[in-house]
Amino acid sequence: MAYVIEEGCVSCGTCAGGCPVGAISEGDGKYEIDPDTCISCGACAGVCPVGVIKEG
Repeated sequence: MAYVIEEGCVSCGTCAGGCPVGAISEGDGKYEIDPDTCISCGACAGVCPVGVIKEG
């Protein structure tokens, strides 16, 4: 199951840089994960400084 970015995202972009498949992009007010591209590896969750990325 793809990961999701919950409320509290500070739009720092760290997650996008940590995604090995480029599934994360800047959205409206926060970053977003494309569920069709996400491979559920958890790399983004491991680098998020505010801990708002969870398996969806």
